[in-house]
Amino acid sequence: MMETRRRFLGTAAAVVAAPFISTSVTRAQAKKSRKKVGIALVGLGGLSEHQIAPALAKSEHCRLAGIVTGTPDKVQKWKTLYGIPDHSVYTYETMGKMANNDEIDAVYIVTPNSLHAEQTILAAKAGKHVMCEKPMEVSVEKCQQMIDACKAARRVLAIAYRCQYDPNHLECVRIARSGEFGAIRVIEAAFGFSMGGSDLWRLKHALSGGGALVDIGIYALQVTRYITGEEPVDVTAVETKTDRVKFAEVDETIAWQARFPSGALSSCTASYNAVGMNRFSVHAEHGWFGLDPAFNYTGNHGRRSDGKEIALPAPDLFMAEMDDFARCILDGSPSKVSGEEGMRDVRIMAAIYEAARTGGRVKLT
Repeated sequence: MMETRRRFLGTAAAVVAAPFISTSVTRAQAKKSRKKVGIALVGLGGLSEHQIAPALAKSEHCRLAGIVTGTPDKVQKWKTLYGIPDHSVYTYETMGKMANNDEIDAVYIVTPNSLHAEQTILAAKAGKHVMCEKPMEVSVEKCQQMIDACKAARRVLAIAYRCQYDPNHLECVRIARSGEFGAIRVIEAAFGFSMGGSDLWRLKHALSGGGALVDIGIYALQVTRYITGEEPVDVTAVETKTDRVKFAEVDETIAWQARFPSGALSSCTASYNAVGMNRFSVHAEHGWFGLDPAFNYTGNHGRRSDGKEIALPAPDLFMAEMDDFARCILDGSPSKVSGEEGMRDVRIMAAIYEAARTGGRVKLT
């Protein structure tokens, strides 16, 4: 694993002075001494509490170094659980003061979608790298603002596409790209569950920017893009509501089709009011493969048409994405889940909504 330039300069003299120390020993020492990236969680909801914070506790390259919350009642619990000092506790209004905190290197934004740009820009101006939950934002324009702010500050911007770190998803990408079953013809993907409650921020358009599509349909959309390795050229879509009170502001169920440059077609569905949809299948010239379940935090697995299973052991996906984020920061390498990647999904989802609204085919090229 590469050391940062700073650490290399600091250790080069010692390496020269001790030429007989084995390579394995010096590498182990370098790995041990390497700094962990301090992460401040922005938003302390269920995902942060039950998934991200525990993953940070297991991380090889990251540590929980601070919190940002608008709920004072949560502060003491988090301070006690994770040993967070008073000077690393912020509100949304004061998070810009992280510029004076060298213990925090980056933030992980886990707030409603329409707040992502504002908080990313604040973090970048404070000199912090940014990991942001998906969807990246509610418009392409806001996504571009996030990209511009992080580039201006020379900070890494990454989007939390955890499935891109699941070995089972990566195996499906390998099968597709290797052409084991020939050219891809059709991809089917669906993700749905029954949305509980009626006063959730995800049901308020001003905060979410959309419903089932932007929240869980994005998983299906991602699959079609990284399985084909292509960007769709056009989309058609249809939306339906069975509960017009609960889903008055956002989409309840939406289905879309996309056409790719190779001629492959995708057919996807996302729903806030249907259960048992958590899968994708890829149909090629000479066979098929896919995952069911496909989008869980753990336990994704599937099969191939030749009878072989796809059931690879997977790490904690939140830990894996954050460790990769840390490596990008420490090594100065680009992220495979960059802001540009997040903006591509937002652009396509906007086209899907336009297609559903007009009933026509919307071109993306």
